[in-house]
Order: sequence, then C-alpha cells, then structure tokens
Amino acid sequence: MSLDEHRPTSESRPRPPYMKPTDITDPNFFHKVVDCQWACPAHTPVPEYIRMIAQRRYTDAYMVNWESNVFPGVLGRTCDRPCEPACRRGRIEEKPVAICRLKRVAADYRGDIEHLMPEIAPKNGKRIACIGAGPASLTVARDLAPLGYHVVVYDRDASGGGMMRSQIPAFRLPEAVLNEEVERILNFGIETRFNQNIESLKTVLDEDYDAVFVGTGAPRGRDLDIPGRDQVGEHFHIGIDWLMSVAFGHTSKIGKKVIVLGGGNTAMDCCRTSKRLGGDDVKVIVRSPFETMKASPWEIEDAQREDVEILNNHVPLEFVIEDGKLVGMKFDRVEPIFDENGRRKLVSTGEEPLFFPCDDVLCAIGQENHFPWIERDIGLEFGEWDMPVVDEVTFRSTHPKVFFGGDAAFGPENIIWAVAHGHQAAISIHQMCEDIDLEDRPDPKVTLISQKMGMHEWSYHNDISNDPRYQVPHAEKKMALSDIKLEVELGFDEKLAYDEAMRCLNCDVQTVFETGRCIECDACVDICPVDCINFTMNGEEAEVRQTLRVPALNAEQDLYVSDVLPTGRVMIKDEDVCLHCGLCAERCPTAAWDMQQLLHNEAQAKSRELAL
Repeated sequence: MSLDEHRPTSESRPRPPYMKPTDITDPNFFHKVVDCQWACPAHTPVPEYIRMIAQRRYTDAYMVNWESNVFPGVLGRTCDRPCEPACRRGRIEEKPVAICRLKRVAADYRGDIEHLMPEIAPKNGKRIACIGAGPASLTVARDLAPLGYHVVVYDRDASGGGMMRSQIPAFRLPEAVLNEEVERILNFGIETRFNQNIESLKTVLDEDYDAVFVGTGAPRGRDLDIPGRDQVGEHFHIGIDWLMSVAFGHTSKIGKKVIVLGGGNTAMDCCRTSKRLGGDDVKVIVRSPFETMKASPWEIEDAQREDVEILNNHVPLEFVIEDGKLVGMKFDRVEPIFDENGRRKLVSTGEEPLFFPCDDVLCAIGQENHFPWIERDIGLEFGEWDMPVVDEVTFRSTHPKVFFGGDAAFGPENIIWAVAHGHQAAISIHQMCEDIDLEDRPDPKVTLISQKMGMHEWSYHNDISNDPRYQVPHAEKKMALSDIKLEVELGFDEKLAYDEAMRCLNCDVQTVFETGRCIECDACVDICPVDCINFTMNGEEAEVRQTLRVPALNAEQDLYVSDVLPTGRVMIKDEDVCLHCGLCAERCPTAAWDMQQLLHNEAQAKSRELAL
C-alpha cells in the first residue's frame, strides 16, 4: 500500500471551524442591524418614518406607524420606548434619537388619512369574539375586520381602549387622541358589546364563534398584607383601581399628604395624579434602590419635576392608626445585598423604623391576572401562577378556538407588546379559519434597494446632525398641576421635529459588500471612522472577534463575513458599531461597497394570500 493511500483526502481532513459567508438574503440579518426596529415588539420601520418626518411627509410617516403599531398618537405619548435604548445614536453620545416623540409628530401634523384606510371585504361568514377592548383586542379587530370577519368586541366599560383609557391619566394621553384612534378601528364595522362584563367563557363559546380572543389585561392590583391594613378603610387605594376611578370621574380629590407605594410607571401616574387632586406632600416610597426602579426614567423625571419626593430602600412595616384613623406608615430602612449568583436580598440596616405621616395611601406594587370567569373544565389548561397555557408563537391556548394576547397572555407588559401579540394572534385566527397550519408563519415583506444616484451620491441624506438630543417642551408647572386634563408634554413643533429627525443615523441603509468587485486596496478600512471593517484570515468566530482591529464584543450582533477573496482573506465587518455613514462606499474605487436601504415590514393577517 502506498503512502498516498494513507494520506487523508481533502474530504476526510478535519476542517478549521471557519465562519460561513453571511447570507444577506436572510430577512433577519439586516433586520437585526436596524437596532431600533429589531427592539420594537411590533417591528415598526423607525428610520423610514423618521426620514419622512424630516421631509415633512407627516401623513406618510403616520401610515408607516399605523400599519405596524396601530396607535401612533397614543404610543407617541405613552410608549415604554424599547427602541430608544437600542438606538445606535446612543453609542456615540449620551442620548438616543427621540424616536417616541417623533412618532407623536407624525400623529400631530398628519393630514387626512381616511382615504388611506383599508377596504372592508364582504363578510366571509366567520365570527370572532374579542373579550376586552384594550390594545391587543383592538389590534386583532383591526387586522381581521378588513378581511371580512365579523368581529364582536366585549368590554365591561362604556368605551373602548382598555387600560389606555382607565390607567393612563389624561395629562399624559388626552381623551380626544385615544378616542380618535379607537373609533377608527371600531368604524371598520366592529360590533361592540360595551358595559357587558363577561362572567363565563363557556357562555361565549356557546355562541358559536369561530374563534375567541382574550385580551382582558392584568386587571387586579396587588394588595399589601401588613399590620393595620384591615383598619385603614377608604384611605387605602389599589393604584390601578384608583386611576380608573379618577379616569371615569368617580374620584376627584385626595388627602393633602399622600404616600404612593411602588416604583413602576403606575406609581408615577398615581403620584402625579395625586398632585392634581389636592395632594401637597406626595411621596413615592420604594423597596428597591433608585437605579433598579421599574418606572421609565422619563416618568421618574416628570414626577420629580412636579415636586414628588422619591424615597428608596424603604420596606413598609405597618399602618399607624390613631383613634380609628390612618395617620401614617412606618418603614424599615434596608440595603441590597447580592449573593454569589447575583440574586438580590434586601437586608435591614437595623435602624429605628421611620414614620411618615399621610392621609391616603396608594398601592402600586404590581398587577396580577385574574380569570375567575374561565371555567376549568372546557379544555383550557392553566399552569404556573394560575396563568393559561399559551403558545408563545401562535398565541393559541390548549383550547383550539381560544387565543390570548397582551397582559392576559403572559402577564403585565405594555401597549406595544399588546399590539405585537394582537398581530400574531390575528394571523393564527386567520390561518385556523383557512385550515392552514398555525406553525406556518407568513414571511415578512423585505426589500433591499440601492440608494446610488452617482458614483458617490446617494438618494438619502447621509450628512447627519451632530446636535445633542432636543428636549420636548412642557406646559408651565403651575398650570399643569391645576388642570388634570391639561397635557403636560407639548410635543415638538415642526422645526424641533426636523432638527431631532436629522440626528437619526439611517441604520436601515445597509452597507452591502460584493466580493467579486473588491481589489483589497483597504481604502474602506482606512476611512472607516469606527474601525469596523477588517480584511483578515477566517477562523473560529470567538477567536476572530477578539483579533479584529476593534474586538467585536457584542455576540448578539452577527458579523458580516464575505466569501474568500483572491488573497485568501475575507472581509469581516462588525455590524454592532457601524454608523452607516456610507464613507466606505464613497471611498471604494470599484463600488464593491453599496448603500442599500432595507424596508422590513412584519407579516400580518392581511399581508399574505392564504389559499386552501
């Protein structure tokens, strides 16, 4: 036997763990690079509508939002903004682009949109029940009604909107803004059964609906079980119930001294509402350290701007009752201690309990789901925390006709998550009614189009502003605190909106590399302002990440890897730090780099031709 017969062939030799060339036809590769859109649960094309605002195309910008997030005017005022911490602008300076407030600009300055609403198809014979008229149910109704479904929306209240109406104060969300966006959906031919409290899911199912969507939220606020609780009487209030009572005009005053328990956004709404109903000395008292409060930073800032005092690391011990009347509360001062696994424990400092006088206490320490109206013998399983078992992709429960979304599905979140759930549940309901496998999710609509107009000219404005973030004007504090319906944030005017929009880095305009055109002159490497482009030998990803010109430390963001170049090297680009400035494409002498705009629209029930 010859020596050659013992030599391993190219097929049998172990291969180094090289990274494969990036498949940019995968819709998620460049989608992940548009960090703001990727972080948005509804995947709103953020840079697209911001560019439209800069061009004063407000109606177009509104419609881009309406297609994905359904409530641009509401969310432009109240969204929790998961897009902003992800914003690439925040990597080069302190503040990201004011994405949320620019959304409001589109709503404030848009023109007539009625002619842009979808046509309503003839009824298809299918009936869908939506229990609860909050953002998740309204999204389901908006997606299904144009397809010909007869949608019936139930709610215990007299108007639609759910928690958007009952838990968000009018000084943050004017009633007129909410009414307009809710009524637009209901005008699609939705049947409403308001002022009707559902007491039995079985009864609803017996009405022979083809599907039932449950979007009832997390309607029960947590109580506080400490000494004195049973003696407090009418001076103790569950935060979300109290906000609802205020919203519907049943409550119009509160004591001079108010303690708000909790550190979330509901607590911020409670304390700011208290200031408008007669509370002079309003304190928010929180168990946790300030930096771990659940409230959004801007909500905390607004509360402090209105002279609300926030005390952290205080655990309630007891209500103090004198002569049968609440006079205050006692608190233990604690400090956070972390074990070896990073788990936090609050440990008493051993100091004397602190006493704070108060006339009323508002409890906003969390919300829970509550399903006493769902029978346990109808084929719908419940799991941990007495929550329904719901598929995280299809939003179907273990009952084939029942779907969940919003807070009712997986616990308390926020409006934009409820909208995202509604879109996905609507797809599932539509596919179920068309006898299509629910797991066969429709693909997004994706386009990638070159922005080249000349060798070094682009159809988008890539000379971005270097200005810091612009502040949203606020109403004068004295006026704001004297009128519970006066909107505090005034919004950007057109000039401020343009200036803020110009801070966007156009992250949806992608740098696309064509291996066959590259002559490996490294001109792009030289001109890149953040050193994210590398020409190097391929290898194992973990090792390559460490040996790039600037180590690529964010493993959640994929590297852009080219095919093998003539020298045996590959181009590797760290998408995590790219600023999309286009300098690489402008400098390249062979046009190996191109700037191509990605438009990624998430699939909806209406966006796919579903055939039997």
